[in-house]
Amino acid sequence: MSFSPGVNDPSGASVIQEQRDRWARKRSRVARELVLTEQRYCQQLELVNTYFVEILKAKETLRPSVVESVFSSIKAIHSVNQSLLVHVENGYLGRGFEQFCPQLPHYNVYVDNMYDARKVLAAQLKKNRGFRRYKALQEARPEFRDCKLEDLLNLPAQRIHQYKHYLQDLTETTSPEDPEFQQLSGAARAVSEVSCRIQDNARSHQNHLQLLRVQRLLKGRRTKVLAPGRWFIREGWLRRVPTKGVEATPRMFFLFSDMLVQAKRCGPPHGGKFSGQHAYPLQDCTVDKVFGHTRSQGGLLSLSFPKAKLLLMSCDQEDINDWHQSLASAVGKLQSKNTTVHQRDELCRRPLRPAPDPPQNAGPPPATDGPPGRKRNKASCEPTERARTPPTPTTSTTDPAEPKRMKLAGAPAGSVPEPSASNCVIL
Repeated sequence: MSFSPGVNDPSGASVIQEQRDRWARKRSRVARELVLTEQRYCQQLELVNTYFVEILKAKETLRPSVVESVFSSIKAIHSVNQSLLVHVENGYLGRGFEQFCPQLPHYNVYVDNMYDARKVLAAQLKKNRGFRRYKALQEARPEFRDCKLEDLLNLPAQRIHQYKHYLQDLTETTSPEDPEFQQLSGAARAVSEVSCRIQDNARSHQNHLQLLRVQRLLKGRRTKVLAPGRWFIREGWLRRVPTKGVEATPRMFFLFSDMLVQAKRCGPPHGGKFSGQHAYPLQDCTVDKVFGHTRSQGGLLSLSFPKAKLLLMSCDQEDINDWHQSLASAVGKLQSKNTTVHQRDELCRRPLRPAPDPPQNAGPPPATDGPPGRKRNKASCEPTERARTPPTPTTSTTDPAEPKRMKLAGAPAGSVPEPSASNCVIL
């Protein structure tokens, strides 16, 4: 006998109905907020297209290539969102986002160009006096509500994150039997991919800024920090313990995804700068914690490289633990990545060339009395023997039954090759 509330149970039916009412109220609230924010978003996009893109092209204040670099695909985005606004205002949320998702490549183009657009815009504001005055004049209009052009250009990326939350709430409050459920859930997945793309671009941009900062800190151009695929992990002071009985010296270390850079502070003329001393690749590095496993004060790390060995010490227990974790993680990721690439190259290696097929009209091999292997070896050695062995005189005292010995090419006349005790052949 079951005590769970059934369909005919008044208390169970009321609980289910209350849950459905809460979903309906939340869905209505989310849909109303989506419409209001979409209206405001389209108005702001229209301001950018009207007072900046179109007028700048007409007045030729900026070159067309510069306008394209700064504003990218924002005009196409405005057109796509105007169509979406019509659908959501009429209550067709699923249909509107279903037609909106195929146009998301316009957003991909925009967010991929966003950081370059900021750089070009900053350069034009610095050197183009006419554009600087024009920008200030347009931003003073009451329609902009004290918004700057830089803020308006960030709106498409911010809107994608808002769509992600709106679609999640709408999907959670829509019944799976509703036809809009599949449309909204598919749109949520597509928008989430663009949102992840924006986050990846932001992390790559921040990493690029960190690499630039470290490159500026290092005096001279001896150590190249900027490299494709390199990621900055951390930096800090550690004491390098020498192998001989000398006092440990503090050094600044910069850890990247593929190398560890050791530097020392420069003198007063170059305050705040560092001189790069060594760059240790992490490809074949081994990280060990010599001591510091307990809750003692500080610890000692041992880094073994093919041509060097480092002993790094810190008096801060938490700091040495963080360094050990960061180094071990970087080395592990780098070695696993290279192992995967090596295995893939082995799989892509071309197969050995097969032996040629015998001709169609070739007859069966001649019958022999001895083993086939000896016959083939004897046949293959006969041409070489004839070519290298000088003709023997007819009056020979050698026993004809004795097998002939083939001379080695380039060997002295009186030398006889000794039999080898190993079957290995050195090529």
